[in-house]
Amino acid sequence: MTIKTYQSYNFPFELKKEIVDFLFTHLEQFGDSKEVITKALNYIVDKGGHLVLCLEKEEITGVAVINHTHMDSYIPENILVYLATDLNRRRTGIGTLIMKEVLDVCRGNILLRIDAHNPAIKLYEKFGFTNPYLEMVLKR
Repeated sequence: MTIKTYQSYNFPFELKKEIVDFLFTHLEQFGDSKEVITKALNYIVDKGGHLVLCLEKEEITGVAVINHTHMDSYIPENILVYLATDLNRRRTGIGTLIMKEVLDVCRGNILLRIDAHNPAIKLYEKFGFTNPYLEMVLKR
């Protein structure tokens, strides 16, 4: 397996549709629409962040999308928007490899939002993520 990291200057535009489709499929019920996923990828190019891909023989087996918040004075500098691994390759270490790369490339604190029933919580806790706050949202 190969881990590749991209930012705005080397973003793999030729893989963008494949990345969107991968995230849409493999995030399952914890994911977003393709339009929203595309916005998160565009944010990397426009405002900053990282894209981490895990590849096996040029096939995508895992993806992480991190956006820079530019708000480091009052919320974490980075938000881990998505992390997904291939449904057929779960529990094979891909998520761990991706998280190690995320922690290596991100400067500053990292925030993530995760559904309370998402089994990936254990992976994030293994890397030191905690839940010190309760998030509340007013939907309009």
